[in-house]
Amino acid sequence: MKFKLSLATQIIIGLILGIAVGGIFYGSETLQGILQPFGDLFLRLIKLIVVPIVLSSIVVAIAGVGDLKSVGKLGGKSLTYFIGMTLVAIAIGLISANLFQPGAGINMENLAQSDISSYVDTSEQQEGKTIAETLLHIVPTNPFNAMVEGDMLAIIFFAVVLGLGIAAIGERGKTALSFFEGISHAMFYVTNLFMKYAPIGVFALIGVTISKYGFTSLIPLAKLAVTVYGTMIFFVIVVLGIVAKIIGYSIFKLIKVIKEELILAFSTSSSETVLPRIMDKMEKVGAPKHISTFVIPTGYSFNLDGSVLYQAIAALFVAQMYGIHLSIGQQIMLMLVLMVTSKGMAGVPGVSFVVLLATFGTMGLPAEGLMFIIGIDRILDMGRTVVNVVGNSIAALVIAKWEGQLNLNTEVENTQKA
Repeated sequence: MKFKLSLATQIIIGLILGIAVGGIFYGSETLQGILQPFGDLFLRLIKLIVVPIVLSSIVVAIAGVGDLKSVGKLGGKSLTYFIGMTLVAIAIGLISANLFQPGAGINMENLAQSDISSYVDTSEQQEGKTIAETLLHIVPTNPFNAMVEGDMLAIIFFAVVLGLGIAAIGERGKTALSFFEGISHAMFYVTNLFMKYAPIGVFALIGVTISKYGFTSLIPLAKLAVTVYGTMIFFVIVVLGIVAKIIGYSIFKLIKVIKEELILAFSTSSSETVLPRIMDKMEKVGAPKHISTFVIPTGYSFNLDGSVLYQAIAALFVAQMYGIHLSIGQQIMLMLVLMVTSKGMAGVPGVSFVVLLATFGTMGLPAEGLMFIIGIDRILDMGRTVVNVVGNSIAALVIAKWEGQLNLNTEVENTQKA
């Protein structure tokens, strides 16, 4: 009998080997130089297909829905859910930071400082934008330019408008619809092809991360790392678990279905690497195609539960580190500011740090405090990316249930084999 390892097993092996090699060759720039191109190649392969998949899938999905009123309802329900879960995630982060006080008693002289100037520049650019300008940016003046720049919100807007147009012209739109259906099927095939390279990409990326930062970087900030990871686990198992239970599904079944994608998201710290497969799997779990292909890409801009949870903890961590007491009223204001800034800066590179800098400026917290935690940000980013992926997977099922179109396939986990 021919022995074959599943893709999930191969990715886990790549992850373990990468951690081992990175630990053995800690600080080796030679190793980092060798491995980095292999990791970058994997990220480039995935980024290559994200835009055509999102564009074609949403066009097909919206054209299938057929009318502006239905699309508006879907968008309204999605945004309502996203805002609600964002507030819950921020509240959980603030409660955890108040309970465990990760920044209390820290000697800042023992912490390494990192350069955050690039994030400051980006933050200042974003802070200069009004809400109206931010909303206008979603409407692209040139959709092809938005695709080149990977501006996901602008791409989604164009895809929705194009899908509505194809639906509105009926028979005359069938050729265009068939074209986008063909693109969608082809891109999902290419995704599965590229995923065969995932174990090598994971090995390289995690190897570079461990070699560059090592485990020793965690020691001075261990309490912050433990608080962040512990809170994220609580959020997924308890909060998202309750949400899953309400819609008649199990969070553990969901994790089992998307285990390959979660390992991949953790290793690469990139939600983009799993976007196509998450849309496909949520459709197989029971969310109709037009819902999963609309909610999940939109969620990657508006429903980043892991990121906002981390931002809440990081903000209080810095306040505690400097001995700054924030009252309940100030923390409620912090929650509202985080909610607004996290939505307004969707899609900005290094968004978590940019959001924190903007929030610190509003709340009067010292931005210099972020210099102490940016060194372990990559390690924390791995965890929050996983929470973002789980949160958006659940979101697709919730909206499908809300629309009365959820048809759960409880056996799907048994069919997801590489």
